[in-house]
Amino acid sequence: MDKIEEDLLKEILDGTSSFKGAYNIRKNGKGIDRRVTENVNIVTKQELSGINIYVKENTPFEIIHIPVILTQSGLHDIVYNDFYIGKNANITIIAGCGIHNDHHENSQHDGIHRFFLEEGAKVRYIEKHYGEGTGAGKKVLNPITEITLKDGASMEMETVQIKGVDSTIRTTLATLYDNTNLVIGEKIMTHGNQIAETSFEVNLNGENASTHVTSRSVAIENSKQKFSSKIFGNNKCFAHVECDAIIKDNGTVQAIPEITANNVEANLIHEAAIGKIAGEQLIKLMTLGLNEKQAEEEIIKGFLK
Repeated sequence: MDKIEEDLLKEILDGTSSFKGAYNIRKNGKGIDRRVTENVNIVTKQELSGINIYVKENTPFEIIHIPVILTQSGLHDIVYNDFYIGKNANITIIAGCGIHNDHHENSQHDGIHRFFLEEGAKVRYIEKHYGEGTGAGKKVLNPITEITLKDGASMEMETVQIKGVDSTIRTTLATLYDNTNLVIGEKIMTHGNQIAETSFEVNLNGENASTHVTSRSVAIENSKQKFSSKIFGNNKCFAHVECDAIIKDNGTVQAIPEITANNVEANLIHEAAIGKIAGEQLIKLMTLGLNEKQAEEEIIKGFLK
């Protein structure tokens, strides 16, 4: 890989471009490097573009990296990745996509990820999206995540849009069975004329299934964001959804909650708050020597931390 490609990896992988354990690196629509381990096998799909990841049951703990980078302008990359997590396995998966586009054609990556967690399995899934480049071509990212949690399984999903993504539609669909737990934390920042749309649908089918969805977003300049969530409580269950947003300049954020209780013991909560940066916060930071722009940047950084 050249320096641009290595820098993209570092942006979406918190400063590293080298990995321990199992990994699969995809560049411009093709896999370029891979490692498997005793507990983690990665197999190329035959019928579609993508990979199957198999984790053995009772795997004590492993980290899997599956980053994607695009540097070819005009490419529309679609990948289908399926994760089969064995009983009582404990896995952290670090994914994400970085796009560098210096030309006039759009570059787009659509990642369709499906997770199948067997009984008692535990997964932490981290996904970061980032765009850069001086060209007029747009950087487009449309992730789809489908999650199935069998009895006693749990999953924690952290998804972050760092900056530079012109358009994104982010879709998450989940089905939870008995004694399962799904925690989702989303952070998005948009600027310029960028557009971001997020959609969550969680079906709490099992007894004592629970989910906590948190979305924090900042929309500045002329950017637009839309957050929608649908939670279906089909059994004795618990759900808490929070959408908190800051808008600045001409930015707009729309929050659309929908909670449906199909069982008398379903406990479902949805909270949404959208507002501007509080004046007292600015004043407090400016008394410490920051100018107004610096103070705003610090507030936004802390909000998305």
